[in-house]
Amino acid sequence: MATSVTELQDLPAFDYTDAELHGSRFHATMAELRAHGGWLASTPLGYVVLEREAAGFFLRTRACEFPGMKIAELFAIEEGALLEEMRRNILHLNGERHRRLRGLVNPAFTPRAVERWRPAMRAFLAELWDALPSGGREPFDFVTAFAKPYPSLTIATVMGAPLADAPRLHEWSNWIQRQFDPPVLMSERPRIERAVEEFYAYAGELLELRRRTPGDDLISQLIAAEQEGDRLSDVELLNLVLNVLIGGVDTTQSQLAHALRLLAGAPEQWAALRADPERLAPAAVEEALRYEPITPFTARIVVEEVEHRGVVFPRDTVLLVCAFSANRDGADEAFDITRDATGLRPLTFGAGVHYCLGANLARAELQEALAFLARRVERLELASEPVYEGVQGVYGLASLPLRLTVAPAG
Repeated sequence: MATSVTELQDLPAFDYTDAELHGSRFHATMAELRAHGGWLASTPLGYVVLEREAAGFFLRTRACEFPGMKIAELFAIEEGALLEEMRRNILHLNGERHRRLRGLVNPAFTPRAVERWRPAMRAFLAELWDALPSGGREPFDFVTAFAKPYPSLTIATVMGAPLADAPRLHEWSNWIQRQFDPPVLMSERPRIERAVEEFYAYAGELLELRRRTPGDDLISQLIAAEQEGDRLSDVELLNLVLNVLIGGVDTTQSQLAHALRLLAGAPEQWAALRADPERLAPAAVEEALRYEPITPFTARIVVEEVEHRGVVFPRDTVLLVCAFSANRDGADEAFDITRDATGLRPLTFGAGVHYCLGANLARAELQEALAFLARRVERLELASEPVYEGVQGVYGLASLPLRLTVAPAG
C-alpha cells in the first residue's frame, strides 16, 4: 500500500538554504545524509532526492517540471523583462512547445557540431597562458586568469559576437543566472532585471546584423534552422541565444575551477593526466562532473500526483534532485580520473527531455582546458585556500589561488 510522502517518519533534515554549506562542510553534510540509508530527506521547501535511480526518475517523469513559473509566482514577478525571460526560457517549457524548439536547435549542439569550435578554444587558452604574470611561475588566481575569461571568449565566438564584448557577456550571464538562487533573487532582483533588459537589447542588434550578414556562428545557424518548413520566430531566437549565454558561461567557469582544485589536491592524478592527456582529459572531465557537480541540486515541482517506490507525491510537492549524492551511487568517495566509469555517467547535466542543451560544448571546453594545462604544468598546487560560493544555483569558486611548476619548453 502506497504512503503519502507527508506521512513518512524519521526523514533526515537538510537545510539547503544554509549560506555556509560549501566545501568540506557540504561534503560532510551530504555524507551524513547518505549514511542515513534512505533515498529522501526533508527540507524547508519540500524534499531532497538522494539516490541515482530515484533522481533519474524524477528528472525524466512528465509528472514533474522545472518550477520556473512557480518561482515567478513566489517572488511576485508579474511584469518586466525577467518575467518575459522566465515564460520563454526553454528550461521552463514543456510538451509540444519544448519538443519543437529542441528539434530545431539540437543540430547546432551535437558532438560533431561543437568540434569546429575546438581550434578557437585552443587559441584562447594559449592567449590566457601567455598573459599569466611571471609566466605562471608565481601564485595567481586561476578563476580570474583562466576560468572566468575562457568560457566568455568561447561563447562570444560561438554566438558570433565581438571578442571585446566577452566581459559584458560574462557579467550578463552571471546576473541572469542568479534568478535560480532564491536569496540573491530576493535581494538583487532589480540588477537581474537590468541584466535581462540589457542583454535583450544587445542580442536583438546582433540578430539583425546576422540577418543582413550571416556568418559561421550559432546565431546564423539558428536563423537558418528549419524543420519541415518550421522556423524559429524572432522572440524564440532571442531567448534561445539568452539560454545559450546563461547556460554556457558561469557553469563552465565553475566546473573548470573545481576540476583544477581537485587535481591540485591529487598530485598522482595530475601526473597521470600529464602522461596521457589525450586519453585522460575526457576522463578527468567526467570525473570532475561526477565528483563535484556545479549543479548539485536541480529543482522540480510535481504537476500531477506521482508514485515512486511506494511513496505518493501530491501535486505541488517541491523536490530537489541531488546530483551530488546521486553521482556517487556505485562509486567510492575517492576522486579518481582513472576509474572505470561504466554506468557512472553523471547527472550533472540533468536527464530526460531537459538534458542540458550545451553539454557537448561544455565538455569540449573542459577537455581542451585540462589537456592544454597538462602539457605545460609539471606540478599543480594550491597556493592558499579556495574561496567557495554557495551550493544554491551554480556552485562555483570565487577564487582559486594556484602555484604552478611550469614544464621546460620543448
